Amino acid sequence: MRPVTSSEPIAPHPTLPSFYDDDRDRQRAVNDLFDKGSRDYDRVNGILSFGSGYWYRGEVLRGAGLKEGMRVLDVATGTGPVAAVAREIVTKSGLVVGVDPSGGMLHVAKRKADAEFIRAVGEALPIRDEMFDMLTMGYALRHVSDLRAAFREYRRVLRNGGQLVIMEITMPQSSVGRALLRLYMGTIAPLIARLSTRRRDTARMMRYYWETTESCVPPPVILDALRRAGFDEVRRDVKWGILSEYRGVRR
Repeated sequence: MRPVTSSEPIAPHPTLPSFYDDDRDRQRAVNDLFDKGSRDYDRVNGILSFGSGYWYRGEVLRGAGLKEGMRVLDVATGTGPVAAVAREIVTKSGLVVGVDPSGGMLHVAKRKADAEFIRAVGEALPIRDEMFDMLTMGYALRHVSDLRAAFREYRRVLRNGGQLVIMEITMPQSSVGRALLRLYMGTIAPLIARLSTRRRDTARMMRYYWETTESCVPPPVILDALRRAGFDEVRRDVKWGILSEYRGVRR
């Protein structure tokens, strides 16, 4: 499938006035948020995910066909949890590159993940065409400015037959499920972050994480944007009602 060109952006969520007043200020505000929370990010996420994040990421990547010797680009790598798992799978014979706009996050990632790191946004990747076998993104799709621009870039840097794998948290369909997730991510998670780190910035980062989850565009919008960007075999798999795995192939 050839990409469908359009200049109209698709924001993953509306403007969030409690964090930034104007979309033109969004990237600066988000970078500042994650720079300040970067030193606590892994600890808080480990507590909130009950330590399940590492094996789950590995399960997803292996299930998508990641193997020894492959070349992986991890967009919005953050502190590098997906990049670290990818390195373990592809071994030293492969290549892992992580991209993130937050200097604070990359500072942490460089200490724990054996990968190359580039400071950049997913909507404008400083990478040549058709370089990677797989492009991954872990729980960060909500932080891009334009889904359409990001997906065009993701397709561009994948080789023919390359796989796109995006992991994301999605609001449950049931009202009970939505209420429980709202309680956990909207109230309990920021409280745990504040109590465990004694830092207001980390709690604020977790509140942002929740607000972007709650206000994110629904899965059909994301799937349609992937198809319009030119991806084939687009699908969404759901686990436990809240974990979405978006996949696509470049042909």
